[in-house]
Amino acid sequence: MSRPPKDPLRPLSEEEQHVLDHVSRSPSQPAVHVTRAKALRAVAGGQSYTQAAQEAGYHVGDTVAKLVARFNVEGVAALQPRHAGGTSLSYGVAETKRILAEVRRVPDTGADGTANWSLSLLKASLRQASDGLPRVSTYTIWCVLHESGYSWQKSRTWCETGTVKRKRKSGVVTVRDVDTVAKKN
Repeated sequence: MSRPPKDPLRPLSEEEQHVLDHVSRSPSQPAVHVTRAKALRAVAGGQSYTQAAQEAGYHVGDTVAKLVARFNVEGVAALQPRHAGGTSLSYGVAETKRILAEVRRVPDTGADGTANWSLSLLKASLRQASDGLPRVSTYTIWCVLHESGYSWQKSRTWCETGTVKRKRKSGVVTVRDVDTVAKKN
């Protein structure tokens, strides 16, 4: 007979039970969410941590014990994995806004030496600016641009996704698609 768990699973609310049932059977949810939901459902059904681990596909019951302890505190948010290591983000909202402001600025051919931005030219411009980012890398700039919906064009420019210039009788106008973010996800 196994020893009783240190931190047993608290009683589930109807909403939590519904979410766990839904996620554990979902083919479209990430696999880590499905596995965790299966383990929590098994424990809620009266199985031991070891049995729940086997049913969910874990090797040891300690993994389920840690998941149950986290679920008792966080609730359904425990299905979402935490940061798994590596360096933490060193650039926040202000730095991201600064990078995007630099991208949106039309480069001065005399001062910047270019008519179009490249990652290396953006990096140099941001590092040299008085209010810039002295240690920013091209990879960081690339990540910020992609997260913000920019893509590299064959014309050697960065273009904001969902924004396009159209030629009209009245001249060139900028058209924006307000559903760009919804369409990306």
